[in-house]
Amino acid sequence: MSSYKGKFSVKIMLLLLLVTIVGASLLGAQTHASAVPSVSTTLSAKSKEAADLNDVAQLTAFIDGIMNVHMDNFKIPGAVISIVKDGKSLFSKGYGYSNIKDGTLVDPETNLFRIASTTKLFTWTAVMQLVEQGKIDLDTDVNRYLTTMTIPETYPQPITMRHLMTHTAGFEEGGVGYQITTDMKKLPVSISETLAKHIPARVRPPGEMMSYSNYGAALAGLIVEEVSGMAYNDYIQKYIFEPLDMKHATVQEPVPASLEPYAVLGYARENGQYATRPLTFEGGFRPAGSGSVSANDMAHFMIAHLQDGRYGDQQMLKPETVKLMHSPSFQFDKRLPAMDLGFIEMNMNGLRVISHGGADELFNTEVYLVPDKKLGIFVSYSGGDGGVAARGLMQAFFDRYYPRKEDNQPPTSAMLENSVQKYAGSYQFTRRNHSDIDKFFNFLTKISVTVSENRLSIGSGTEQQVYAPIGTDLFQEVGGTNKMGFRTDAEGKVTYLFLDVFNPLPLEPTPLIDQTKFWLPLLGISVIMFISVLVGFAYRRREMREMPKGQKWALRFSATTSAWGLVTLVATFLVVLNMDLIVRLSRITQSLQIYLFMPIILVGLTVALLVLSVLAWKNKYWTVLKRVHYTLVALSAVSLSVFFYHWNLLGWHFG
Repeated sequence: MSSYKGKFSVKIMLLLLLVTIVGASLLGAQTHASAVPSVSTTLSAKSKEAADLNDVAQLTAFIDGIMNVHMDNFKIPGAVISIVKDGKSLFSKGYGYSNIKDGTLVDPETNLFRIASTTKLFTWTAVMQLVEQGKIDLDTDVNRYLTTMTIPETYPQPITMRHLMTHTAGFEEGGVGYQITTDMKKLPVSISETLAKHIPARVRPPGEMMSYSNYGAALAGLIVEEVSGMAYNDYIQKYIFEPLDMKHATVQEPVPASLEPYAVLGYARENGQYATRPLTFEGGFRPAGSGSVSANDMAHFMIAHLQDGRYGDQQMLKPETVKLMHSPSFQFDKRLPAMDLGFIEMNMNGLRVISHGGADELFNTEVYLVPDKKLGIFVSYSGGDGGVAARGLMQAFFDRYYPRKEDNQPPTSAMLENSVQKYAGSYQFTRRNHSDIDKFFNFLTKISVTVSENRLSIGSGTEQQVYAPIGTDLFQEVGGTNKMGFRTDAEGKVTYLFLDVFNPLPLEPTPLIDQTKFWLPLLGISVIMFISVLVGFAYRRREMREMPKGQKWALRFSATTSAWGLVTLVATFLVVLNMDLIVRLSRITQSLQIYLFMPIILVGLTVALLVLSVLAWKNKYWTVLKRVHYTLVALSAVSLSVFFYHWNLLGWHFG
């Protein structure tokens, strides 16, 4: 399952986890995340001077120390790392087991780790090969290259390959029921058929803003197929893996029989023990995340990208193509990390790093390239909190070998400090769904920016991050290097928020109708009203016997609607919102299909209740106070129905 799990600081990631729904896309390290800063500090703070990276013995001891601590703390059964420098392999080593039952140790030369979204680097490299051959133009409508499907012309501006490579095509996010599969019998799956069946809505003009998209990457892989005349798997094998002597690498699902013995198993913790778990497959989305590769083979790929496209006597890309691919292609703000052609920029201790991560529930992978230092690092973990471990490892590595120089935090001016209030508010990721049932899974995923003493804050308590203004629409973390930028319109109103640790996942202001502070009070009031009806109904049963028939039916309908509303609301949060991520993305379950009848039935009951409310006033049922209460119950049912409608839970909205 390809993911956008990328370059998050530990504190920011914890913040998101605090507000992310159970089973949301950012799975990971809640238990041990706070340990990462202490590990990094302990291992790297002793040396203010840069250590000698060419001292392999010291490097080995350093990496061993971190990996052993992380694998124990973060419950990781197997891991691998390779480091390249100046065109050669500097370090490569496996840790733990590729197969615990058989006692097979991880071998960096042969063992295949699933790299999820890091696969996109192969796809983007294939695209650039066709670009330099003149078969693809970065700025031409992608529909020109597609023969089996057409992207709808929602906006006057067409989507181009540059938009796909910078995640600025403007697609909404989707995936419920179709993004992955766990059934090997369904493979292989056609990329073209999958993408044609599940075209996501275009929700913003192309080129306007980033929104990380697996669909966009898969679409680029389809274009590779249709332009080259070769199947995606075959193209990557022939024009990337073979020239780079990557004998233990594949994008095929499942892995070829010849490589199957080398595939690392995926594990999860169960009753204090490691238990194997079935793999997930990308199917028709494989250009976005189906890769499996050994650390040594990934070293070849990194060397080629760091050595002007050359590995040994093979030229994978021309030097000018590599330079273009590694250069900024979309920038939220020139003062913040850019999005290159497929590579995500980040800043590590003042160094410009281009990178890409990937994660599913069983594997976590990171690739970091530092073009100016000819340095590349690949690290992958099977099971456990590998994402947190990778970030801790990288920070410790850069602190030791490329320590940050003393920062003189830019001074702030009174003018900047006095204008921070406009940035406060709730923000939601641009990477979200708008038109399908997937939208509901963003209900609780928001970030709140608050103002305190002319500073902006995210989070609270020990996880709070405070940002001070250092320029127009630009803030820097107090005591740190993380930056926060905003875009504003001509009237000065905020349109987008960018946190450099979330590149390429910007946010935008959350309209009131999408905010929990709007819906939760309404839902709470509805619950109270429904409970009051049920309690009153129980106590008034004897009184009801003496009522006219019309009043009896009115009360019965009120109680029925209240009970159904409560049951539906509970089912929404316990059944739908709490769905297992793998189940949610791989199939439409029978329980979900059945659940979706419940909001529809509620709407029917609500309409009847509204009619009875009118009759209650017309025929003067009960006292005025009781009629007011009855009407408020009907309005509560309306609020709940509108909630289901707004979050695409009214009907079967599948992508």
